[in-house]
Amino acid sequence: MNILFFGDVVGKAGRQFLARRLGPLRREHGADLVVVNGENAAAGAGITPAVTQELLRLGVDVVTLGNHAWDRRDIQTYIDSEPRLLRPLNLPAGTPGFGSAVVNTAAGRAAVVCLHGRVFFPFHPDDPFRVVQSEVERLREITPVIVVDFHGEATSEKAALGYFLDGKVSAVVGTHTHVQTADERILPGGTAYITDVGMCGPQHSVIGMDVEQALQRFLTQLPVRLEVARGPAVLSAVVITVDPGTGKALGIRRILEHEQPDDPDNSD
Repeated sequence: MNILFFGDVVGKAGRQFLARRLGPLRREHGADLVVVNGENAAAGAGITPAVTQELLRLGVDVVTLGNHAWDRRDIQTYIDSEPRLLRPLNLPAGTPGFGSAVVNTAAGRAAVVCLHGRVFFPFHPDDPFRVVQSEVERLREITPVIVVDFHGEATSEKAALGYFLDGKVSAVVGTHTHVQTADERILPGGTAYITDVGMCGPQHSVIGMDVEQALQRFLTQLPVRLEVARGPAVLSAVVITVDPGTGKALGIRRILEHEQPDDPDNSD
């Protein structure tokens, strides 16, 4: 089974580049499952029902979220009706939506789990280690193929979770920092791991946001409004090959593509 996992989609720039490249990449890698982190897909902050449907129409099987899950108010009443849109599993009991999903693919069943870190965040979700442990035990009764999106800031927390789940899940893919790391590998127990898959968003930006606005915020310490940068985009992803019988990863490879400057305007 081949799994394509795309990093955080930022605004229209990321959505448009993803729309042009998802189909060709899916065919090139024979992907059975496509996962996209979409928490910044609506103008760089949150996601809307319309943007969710836009991503699903492209052929995305599961959309995961993170700390910006609730930035758009209408998502709170929509998320219960769309099981392919996942908010972090370790949010408090009673939070709307789903933290995991099981997908039927041509190569067999696969599960996706969305999880949120606690280090360096102003809010504190439930312990991701204990929460995911019980969920993985439940999902392994359904399928051995389990992919975890760990939305976290700290490299140490992500690496620790990778080893905590090594041999229990097929992959632990880090999201949130928008910068692709060069540490993809198969852990000793057979779990594919990367600290951060990167983003699909504007190349010339500060993690997707306008450079001048970001600089003003750092230089003045004032709450300057940030907008998605304009210009060509970057697309970051990984392709993971998994044995569908055992759930063990056989390979993980990074994908990093850059849009050409003369491609269509992609400003939000």
